[in-house]
Amino acid sequence: MTEESASGRHTAFYERALELLTESGTGFLIGGAFAVFHYTGIRRDTKDLDVFCRPEDCPAILKFFAARGYRVEQTDIRWLAKVYEDDLFIDLIFDTPSNIGRVDGSWFDHCVRGTLMGLPVKFVGAEEMIWLKSYVQNRLRYDGADIQHIFLRYGRHLDWKRLLERLNPHWQLLFSNLILFQFIYPADYRGIVPRWLISELMNRVWSQYELPEGVRPVCRGPLIDQHQYRIDLDEWHYKVLQI
Repeated sequence: MTEESASGRHTAFYERALELLTESGTGFLIGGAFAVFHYTGIRRDTKDLDVFCRPEDCPAILKFFAARGYRVEQTDIRWLAKVYEDDLFIDLIFDTPSNIGRVDGSWFDHCVRGTLMGLPVKFVGAEEMIWLKSYVQNRLRYDGADIQHIFLRYGRHLDWKRLLERLNPHWQLLFSNLILFQFIYPADYRGIVPRWLISELMNRVWSQYELPEGVRPVCRGPLIDQHQYRIDLDEWHYKVLQI
């Protein structure tokens, strides 16, 4: 099979999947590489279609596709299911492995409308994209460049207050990405990132020094990489801190 024919198979499958998702009557949002393209213009070869839905809607979507001859799978009951057509598939995502990013109605309130393969769709909001990608920092995959490109290409349209609300429990992740953005794009930074946000985060950094030392050693590393921080838990006796 040629590369062109393989691409054609993927496109035809995605188009049919989008049509069936719409026909199912359940709410869904498009994320992943197609959403990154929508916000940044960066085109990337992708082997799957990332579809976000509410946890309560996922069983109905699986049942709908199964009734039409597709193979369905509950890949990880915490956050992921799949729909297959031979070797092609779509991901149905309703949470994150650490249960930080559960899809709910607010995702749909702040989604962005657009088109994909000529079909009207709703994309995951840019704030949610940055929020989720902030936790993908492991040895095999790092989504930091996507965050930086969304800042650059879509930052002037971001709801920065809502982004801070999303990452408020782990605001250090947002701060680290903003400092990296200043490093990567020094000529663009001040025109995109509001001064009030940096002031707020800097104040939080300094306030950490005013707190008493923790009694127990804790590690948030597993929230961004569940493998490379295993030694902290298994041998160094750290506890996972979820907040």
